[in-house]
Amino acid sequence: MNGELCYVCAIANLRKTTLLMMRSVLRSSLLISLLAAGAVGTQAQYAWDVGLHLGGANYLGEMGGKDQPRRDFVWDMKIGQTRWAVGGFARRKINRLISVNAGLLYMRIQGADELSTYRPRRGRNLNFRNDMFELYLRPEFTIYQDNDLGGRGRYRLDFRLFGYAGIAAFYHNPKGQLFGEGDFYDLRPLTTELVDYSSIGVSVPVGIGFHFTQRRRHRFGWDLGWRTTFTDYLDDASSVYADPALLPGGLGGTAASLANQSAHAYALDPTLPDPRNYDAGAIRGDPTHNDSYLTMTFTYSYVLRGQSNFYRQRYNWIRGNKRVGRKSRAKF
Repeated sequence: MNGELCYVCAIANLRKTTLLMMRSVLRSSLLISLLAAGAVGTQAQYAWDVGLHLGGANYLGEMGGKDQPRRDFVWDMKIGQTRWAVGGFARRKINRLISVNAGLLYMRIQGADELSTYRPRRGRNLNFRNDMFELYLRPEFTIYQDNDLGGRGRYRLDFRLFGYAGIAAFYHNPKGQLFGEGDFYDLRPLTTELVDYSSIGVSVPVGIGFHFTQRRRHRFGWDLGWRTTFTDYLDDASSVYADPALLPGGLGGTAASLANQSAHAYALDPTLPDPRNYDAGAIRGDPTHNDSYLTMTFTYSYVLRGQSNFYRQRYNWIRGNKRVGRKSRAKF
């Protein structure tokens, strides 16, 4: 009898222990499920996006212009000389006000005196084109942001307006034509002003842009940037005409022909300034103003998903990190 009672008690204890274990497993499973759901819901911190630039580039320098000597900023720009600009970039969101953008652009700028209505420039008759590579790094500062454009409560489209100022390094190689036709010649090795300038330069990009983000993934934007440089040789013209006898190849050489093309312009239009106005020592450029260039591009980028700060702070204990509780004060 006592043995039977012990057996019944053992069975009862076993059932009780099993039930407690099942409850514990159920609670643990439920907790893990809730944490997993919470992780999925809170990891939508879209901090990185990678994308493309596609648009145009132009420049302000010695060549081109309108009916006056060189003027600063866009007032002297020839819109018809705009050429392409393409590239890629990666952007990291630091917080809701600041992002950092790094990218590489490949662009072409060009100009020609024959397009100017200012007669001293037309008489000079120079031309150039320059294919440039630019590597830039810039912080972007949010000016205005709307996370729910249209205010419908669906948060499917957001808008951000930003400004930026940064630093860039570029490689450039100006080329020119004889009399505006035929082959292009590398101008830097010819030292048309007897100046050995560098093919590497530094610029300061300053600009403004905006983008729309659709469903937190696809980002469409527009970017306008002006680059101030520290060189006046993007167009290979800066100071005065050199003595042609001192140029590579001497008198009659390719360097001398490219450096001074005023005689050809005068032959076509004798009303232009006399070629003697462009002899050695005469003004060829404006060394008091460095060259600058402008890009305007449309952008597309894809937003990458990552874990949010909320997720890391709340669920780091799963990885073995100590959870730090948040202090709060009761409100009445």
